[in-house]
Amino acid sequence: MSKLQVIISNQYNPFLNRAIEQYLTDNQEEDTVTMYLWKNQQTVVIGYNQNPYSECNVQLLLDDGGHLMRRGTGGGAVYHDLGNINFSFVADKRLYDVKKQLSVIQDALLSYGLQTEISGRNDLTCEGRKFSGNAFAKGKQNDLHHGTILIKTDGTMMQRYLIVDKAKLMKNGVKSVASRVINLSELVPELTSENIKQPLIASFEKVYGGKTNMLDFDTIINNKEVQTITAEISSHEFLFSRWEQFKTTKKARFPWGGVEIALEIDEANAIIKDVQIASDCLDTESIAEAEKLLKGCSTKAIPTFDEGNEILRDVVNLVYR
Repeated sequence: MSKLQVIISNQYNPFLNRAIEQYLTDNQEEDTVTMYLWKNQQTVVIGYNQNPYSECNVQLLLDDGGHLMRRGTGGGAVYHDLGNINFSFVADKRLYDVKKQLSVIQDALLSYGLQTEISGRNDLTCEGRKFSGNAFAKGKQNDLHHGTILIKTDGTMMQRYLIVDKAKLMKNGVKSVASRVINLSELVPELTSENIKQPLIASFEKVYGGKTNMLDFDTIINNKEVQTITAEISSHEFLFSRWEQFKTTKKARFPWGGVEIALEIDEANAIIKDVQIASDCLDTESIAEAEKLLKGCSTKAIPTFDEGNEILRDVVNLVYR
């Protein structure tokens, strides 16, 4: 029988919360599923391949005392404050099941009378508006699925910090990010980011059919590996350095996500000297593969690639358009 674990963060530091998630993904014992609940204070979280300067009013956020964090998964930028709660499922590959994991969230919200749906690439919606974006990553032994639950997030601050691609809004038929999302407290005023925790735990036990073992958060944060990861992912180099000189030369939006490409061309030798891709694509591996494929290629001949991979196909065609 699988082992069920629950961890509840008692701190609002985004880098520490993210480090624990990564530590679990790298080190969790086999035959285990962990649900981890956490909150960040005044934080813009961007996807692994995103350019922070295209997604966020970085200096304004930092001047206001906020944080910018880069997660290890793909997807788009989101705003976290104490009005929303975030969840992570870290599961042995044999037990990893996105539909089952999402059903934990849906069942917990059903206890408040909220009917929710799975929508699009990675969203949960209620009454046609998004309250949860989800992203995914594969590890060696365990896989990760995490997401947000908007309950009483400050929409004014969300719009203050996030820069949203107009093409993305047009694709979804909305005028602003605020009109595209919903705080669940609009529908159930008594719902908070605190009183949802116990229903989530109860739902986790119900869906997986077992009792959970509560892990001590303070013990985990004192782990040296957690501290090392925290330092690495909060560094200027990890967050910004790759993007400070990024200059977009190609840009487009596809069904799988948006993409910006910065190309450095050696005109004399007709070679793509360097390439850098920013994207909210959920598939981080294909973005890395596209960068590797294009770097060093001739500008006069399209390289050979797996045309069955639509992300590779669209990126390559955009570069050579």
